Amino acid sequence: MVTSYGYSTVIKVLLLCMALSAAAMIFPSGIQITILFTAFTALLFTIYFFRDPKRKAPDEKRVIVAPADGKILLVQKHTENVAGKPSTLVSIFMSPFNVHVNRIPLSGKVTQLRYRSGQFLMAFDPRSMESNEKMEIGINNGEIEVRFSQVSGFLARRIVCQLQKGESVTIGKRFGMIKFGSRVDLILPPSATVLVQPGQKTRAGETILASY
Repeated sequence: MVTSYGYSTVIKVLLLCMALSAAAMIFPSGIQITILFTAFTALLFTIYFFRDPKRKAPDEKRVIVAPADGKILLVQKHTENVAGKPSTLVSIFMSPFNVHVNRIPLSGKVTQLRYRSGQFLMAFDPRSMESNEKMEIGINNGEIEVRFSQVSGFLARRIVCQLQKGESVTIGKRFGMIKFGSRVDLILPPSATVLVQPGQKTRAGETILASY
């Protein structure tokens, strides 16, 4: 299943590959094979990158799930405060080989939605959290508020977010993606008990990051 967020990119790559394949016919057979193989590989990778497997949110109540596939890069205290107390930063690194569709970490209402332009540092660079282009999102369910950011990276320069401020959202549902590798940073309030550690792999909409 290919995500609708990637339809335009897949079509563009398909047309480019078709043009390359047609142009390859004017070259000797050895070069033809190389061009055709390259075009076919590029198309397969594009389809693979925009895959969108089905996910099922956990049945447990009062949990926060991963908004992205990837690997836990950081779990540490953060200077930003939520409810006037120190918060915890949980950062997920997404490689180009991870599923890139992002999902809602908890049910509630979208209270914050702010786009910030910025740089395109490597996603694993600690400075990218503050310096890179990002979409900042806040969700509040009346009991807890979670803030998280879709952060662009060196290759990822297209953030897709279909949320609207004030809308109600459901845990595990798709809301957007970051194209071609990056990171998602979550800021959890003190009332959340973090259940993951650096190096652990995550699945968007399924892996429980914290309980409250």
